[in-house]
Amino acid sequence: MINGILNIYKEKGYTSHDVVARLRKIVGQKKIGHTGTLDPDAEGVLPVCLGRATRLCDMLTDHDKTYRTVLLLGRSTDTQDISGKVLEEHDAAHVRPEEAEKCIMDFVGDYDQVPPMYSALKINGKKLYELAREGKTVERKSRRVTIYDIQITDVNIPEISMEVNCSKGTYIRTLCQDIGDRLGVGGCMKTLLRTRVGHFDISGSIRLDEVEEKVHSGRLNEILIPLDAVFADLDRAVIADRYASLAYNGNPVFEKNLQESPVRTSGSRCRLYDSKGRFIGIYQYRGSGRYSLEKMFLDPDELKIQGERAE
Repeated sequence: MINGILNIYKEKGYTSHDVVARLRKIVGQKKIGHTGTLDPDAEGVLPVCLGRATRLCDMLTDHDKTYRTVLLLGRSTDTQDISGKVLEEHDAAHVRPEEAEKCIMDFVGDYDQVPPMYSALKINGKKLYELAREGKTVERKSRRVTIYDIQITDVNIPEISMEVNCSKGTYIRTLCQDIGDRLGVGGCMKTLLRTRVGHFDISGSIRLDEVEEKVHSGRLNEILIPLDAVFADLDRAVIADRYASLAYNGNPVFEKNLQESPVRTSGSRCRLYDSKGRFIGIYQYRGSGRYSLEKMFLDPDELKIQGERAE
């Protein structure tokens, strides 16, 4: 079983599901999951988890993200991007650059965003884009998202290029439409490039063809990121051998059980390892010298394969 994370550069034309399907063939294992949907026309960073690292998928989906996008003013579509059916068109030539820039910067901070119909969100067990393809529109509740920062890199009306740093759950397509609507001319997303997901940056991303080359040459480990690297900002703790079975089975451990202790503050989290350097999981300090399991990453079955006991 291959365990780790690949920082994939998703190319245009692929769905996130397509990326996972191809990787399963490339590496020869089924246990693979992606960490957040990117539209087929979008490009950029898509961390993909293999083996035990699939337990990270929900945690990575929660990370902040950074995008580069081009907003096209004057056009509204059913998908909120340039590939959709045009619903309305307006002349945006009268929009002054300084007016557009002020409007855009007004979105920095928290704002309530209504998820688009063409999205993977589910209502009553069915994905919104499936309903949209059936010609149905359903009411969606707005969600509070946070735009941490917007850097406007070019203004050439009707197009505006910008870099957006935002919270999880933010739809850049919807942001583009909302900006256009507030300017009174409508708008849609022309291009989208995701440059960062949490610690994963586009500078370290790798395309599927390159992954395939690494696998064929037996050098996958050169690009496979250990799953504990995601938690590099947390303190490290090591449990003594005689108490290791407590952690292997997900039980609470105490400071007296540790041969290497982290900094203790209420609610602080740490990476717990055994004396052989194997990453067990994330533990949280609960006070009175007690740590409880937050997320397990060591598989007890692997200990049995290695002739060790988890009991």
